[in-house]
Formats: sequence, structure tokens, C-alpha cells
Amino acid sequence: MNAKTILVTGATDGIGKQTAIKLARQGAKVLVHGRNKSKGATVLDEINRDNCNENLTLYLADFSSFASIKRMAEEIKREQSELHVLINNAGTFSKERLLTKDGLEMTFAVNHLAPFLLTILLLDLLKASTPARIVNVASGAHRNITAIDFDNLQGEKSYDGFEAYGLSKLGNVLFTNELARRLVGSGVTANSLHPGVINTGLQRISYNLDGASVEEGARTSVYLATSPEVESVTGRYYSRMAEKPTSDLAQDKSLQEKFWKVSEELLAGYL
Repeated sequence: MNAKTILVTGATDGIGKQTAIKLARQGAKVLVHGRNKSKGATVLDEINRDNCNENLTLYLADFSSFASIKRMAEEIKREQSELHVLINNAGTFSKERLLTKDGLEMTFAVNHLAPFLLTILLLDLLKASTPARIVNVASGAHRNITAIDFDNLQGEKSYDGFEAYGLSKLGNVLFTNELARRLVGSGVTANSLHPGVINTGLQRISYNLDGASVEEGARTSVYLATSPEVESVTGRYYSRMAEKPTSDLAQDKSLQEKFWKVSEELLAGYL
């Protein structure tokens, strides 16, 4: 991975941090995204001490703010001439219905709309760096959603934290599949994954489970970002470094298109 530039979002903790560490060990230039400057600087020092890779850069953005995401994307485009891999890893979970600065439901905005926006804003840089890859960290929780109520995407009528999380992760898979179709022939691939039931803060807050190690949780992200085996594979869903089927809903092409359109409408003014 020498000379490869990789952006990992949510990289100052949990699976994202471990993903950044593993990629740095392989010699990649890692762009580490976080929310807190002090914490981010500490993580950069830790990664450098771990593998003597000083080719690290910290980028800050609050994923609950579309303006903050856009500022970070513009900063990356100014400072980086190439971007070979984008790993959309950042995520959240809330048992209570919270609203972002943009007035949208927090889980849906951070888990789905934020990576949607960031990916679209960085797409020209990825296309200029081909072959390039987009890796979206989704979840097996997407299977829990059997129907989408487009009049309740923001939990306006009713809210359940687990349903909101499942919907946002279904959004990740729908987005990935539609994006892959739109990028055919561009030299940029897009795949999604389930990291497993992993011992992270999000996992403990949501399902109150410990799960496997973050090292295990990072394996499939790193595999999709680096393995020659999947260099030309696109529009697929992986778990434990193997292709797996998604839910029937996630494979619905008309739903993929509709979800994309609705997402664009919610992001009006930032795309």
C-alpha cells in the first residue's frame, strides 16, 4: 500500500482506529478523520509509535453538521492530490430521538447522509486517482428493516433507536449498490460490509453486548481497501472477508434510486 492515500472516517476510536493502524502498518498514507483535535493528535502519535509511519494527516469534522463535512472535504481536495480509498466508517447510535444542527434525526444523518455527502464531494478526487475504492461500513442490522416508511425517515411519527440504526445501515447498503452502478467504467469501485458484533462503545450503548475485538472488526474493511482479490469487484456486501447476500430490500433497484433521490433532496445546498 506504499504511496496509496486512504481516508478513514471515525478513525480516532474503535474499528476505525484499528483500521487506520492496520493500513499504516502496510505503508499507506492515512488520512485520519475525527471530531476532537486533541484526541486526534493523540491517535496520530499512537499510530506513528506503533509502526513508524509518519505519513499521517488529521482532518476534523462533526458528522452531525453538513457544513462541517463540506469544509473537511474541501480541505482534503486542497491538500491531497490523490485519494485511492475512502472508508466510510464513522457511525452513531441513540436510544433517544436527537436532532442535528441541520434539523435531521441524528442516527440517519450521521450514519447515512454524512457518508453520502462526503463520498459525493470527494468523488472527483477518487476518479482522478483510479483505480480507487469506496468501502462503506454497514451492518447486518440492515436486515431488520422489512419496509421503508418515507414519511417517517426522521422518526417524525414514531422513533425507535434500533429501527433508526437499522434504517441508516440499510441506507448504507442501498447507497453502495446504487453508487456502484453509477460508477461502472469509472475505475472506482464501491462495496459495503458487516464488521461483525464487535466490542466497541457503540455496540455496548446499543445492544449491550461485548462482542469480538476491534482487530477482528477491522479485518473486512482492510481487506476491501487493500486486497488484489477484490480490485475490480463492486456493488457487493461482505462479512468476515467473504461475499454475503444482503436483504431483499437492499437489492431493490427502484428503492436504491428512490433512496438516492431523497438523500439528495435532504442534502440540497451542500452537494
